Order: sequence, then structure tokens, then C-alpha cells
Amino acid sequence: MTFTFTKATKKAAKARIALEGPSGSGKTYTALITARALGQRIAVIDTEHRSASLYADEFDFDTLELDSYDPQLLTSALAAAAKAGYDVIVVDSLSHFWMGTDGMLEQVDRAAKRSAGGNTFGGWKEMRPTERRMIEAMLAYPGHLIATLRTKTEWVVEENDRGKKVPKKIGLKAEQREGLEYEFTLVGTLDLDNTLVVTKSRCKALSSAVIHRPDASFGQTLGDWLQDGEAGPTAEEIRDEVLATPDATYDELIDVYRKAERHGLLMAAIITNTGDEMSLGDFVKSRGLEAKARAARAADEQVPA
Repeated sequence: MTFTFTKATKKAAKARIALEGPSGSGKTYTALITARALGQRIAVIDTEHRSASLYADEFDFDTLELDSYDPQLLTSALAAAAKAGYDVIVVDSLSHFWMGTDGMLEQVDRAAKRSAGGNTFGGWKEMRPTERRMIEAMLAYPGHLIATLRTKTEWVVEENDRGKKVPKKIGLKAEQREGLEYEFTLVGTLDLDNTLVVTKSRCKALSSAVIHRPDASFGQTLGDWLQDGEAGPTAEEIRDEVLATPDATYDELIDVYRKAERHGLLMAAIITNTGDEMSLGDFVKSRGLEAKARAARAADEQVPA
């Protein structure tokens, strides 16, 4: 195998934001005000019993309300949102797809019971690919994505500014898979005073920032930084490129597949021309197999009797 290094260039990108915090910390409101700063058309995947709709008088957005949190549903919902062309998608909250009804933990338990040994290891082995597809679909979404995450809470006793000891509820670890924060461009933790502490940021201007009641300037700062660079194709653009050349050869489709791979879009969830949901990589592969079969038929027809 030959390895070729090329000069690194900054690419324009889309936001991948995780907002963690306990109930009442303002995660949904902060997600919406940030979304409005990042784009025009906003959609919310609502697992919080229509809580986002309480702000419909202040923000203009569409909503999809779910009461089952199978990770495959989120993958399909992201594909539908991409087809509809939403600039920003808010997943409120992502934690439900981990610990809610039909979420990862329940799915692993069911898979473990189906496995021969009946152990949890077998359940995780079966379900990890499904979880990975969900995460890849979030990362490859063609617009900005903001996910809220619930945190476990506990009460502690702290001294207030008057020297009096008072109880205070604080957020602890996010209710989600260990290490998920590495997948996001920016991770922030909100407390019950609606103060956002940025714990991870690839944007220097927001690194380690502490922001009381974040407003539109938070999203604008991140958006300006993300736009500074060369724009790449979206999964939908590559899908349309394939659909526009129905007679493409196998080698031509291999080139398209490699382009999608370079831009990290192989696992992007798309809606095909037949209305099916699948990954971009699988879609291009299927077209490649069709092209190979066409070429084989054409070669057979040219063989003299």
C-alpha cells in the first residue's frame, strides 16, 4: 500500500454541540437560542414530552416528538431531516437513546437474552454497530447538530456569599456512553444558575469559556469559526451525483465512494430515490454492484455464439 501525505487545510464545518446539565439548567432553551444563531430552518427531535414546544412563541422551529428511543429511530429521523433540508437539528435529549424506553441499555438486555450464553457481552456485541451507526449519522448530518444530555444529580451543602451553609443540587456524569464527548466539536455543562462552562472546544475563542445565560453571541462565535474554511460536499450532494449518472461505471462509482470516504460521509444517513433509509456508503456500494452486473451482462452479449 502506498501512503501519500497532502498539505492540511482548514475545512468549513458544521457544529456538533453537546449541552449537559441537570433538569432545570436551561439545556433546551440554550440549544434553541444557539440553533437560531447558526441557521434559519430548525428542527427538534423531542424526547422530553414536548418541552421544546413550550418555547414555540419565542423560536420558529419544527418538531418530531418520539416516545420510543431505539437508536435506529434517531438514525432514520436524521436522514429525514437531511432530506427536508433543515439547517440545524436539535436532539433533545440524546440521553433517552441511551437509557430511555427501547434505548441502548434496553436493547442490549434484550439482545443478551437472545444470545446463546444469555450474557451482557453478547448483547453489547450485537448492539454496538447500531449505536455506531447512530453516532456516525449525527456526525455526518449536513447541517449543524446540537444534542442535550441529562446528567445525574445529587444534593451537596455549600456556603453561600453570606457565609451560610445551604443545600444545592449539582449535575454529575452525563447519562450517556462513556467517551461520547470526544465526538463533538464543543461540549458545555450548564448548572441551575444557567451558567455554561465550556469543557471542550476546538474553537479557541470559546475554549474554557464561562458564560452566564448564553445568548445568540455564543452560537455566532462558533458559527463564524466553523465557516472559516473550504466547504466540502454533503452526503445529499454525493447521493444526487450518483443518481444523476445512472450509467456510471464501477470504476467511476469507486471514485465517488472514495470521495465520500475522504469527507467522512460513508456512514451518513440518507433517503434514497426509492424512499429507503440507508448509509451513503452502502448506497454507493449497491450502485457499484449494479454497475458491475451491467458490465458483465454487456460482456456476455458480445461473446459470439
